[in-house]
Amino acid sequence: MIALGGGVSLLSTLAPGLARARGHTDMLLLTCMDYRLTEETIAYMDGRGLRDKYDHVVLAGASLGALTDKYPSWGETFWSHLDVAINLHAIHKVMVLDHRDCGAYKVILGANAVDSPDKELAAHTQALHALQKEIKRRHEHLEVELGLMALDGKVQEIA
Repeated sequence: MIALGGGVSLLSTLAPGLARARGHTDMLLLTCMDYRLTEETIAYMDGRGLRDKYDHVVLAGASLGALTDKYPSWGETFWSHLDVAINLHAIHKVMVLDHRDCGAYKVILGANAVDSPDKELAAHTQALHALQKEIKRRHEHLEVELGLMALDGKVQEIA
């Protein structure tokens, strides 16, 4: 970890154009760790004009990962990152982007809980709304946007 931090610091001094100026971002993005959607997530955010305008936290299961009692340290990690994003980057919004066919949902809730498109949507909607409620309870000033990404990269807004 120290070597990486030092390397990044060294890189910024050698090539200052590569390092972003200290300031703020528009939002914090929470997504799942699923490698299948890395490029789709970047493309989605870029398509919304948000390149270099968000902090990114990755937890297995995204919304469910932030709230699960099965892995409590994941939630602690999310809340700590959110606090840092607020304090360092003056974020005003959190976007939580879950995805379909999520293995973490199967591990945490059981495969039967998400074994049909309707059950899957219901499980994600419930977890997304629960996290939204908790974010607003802790940080009432933050806007919260919720989405569910399909494996083809299309995002369904969850109201």
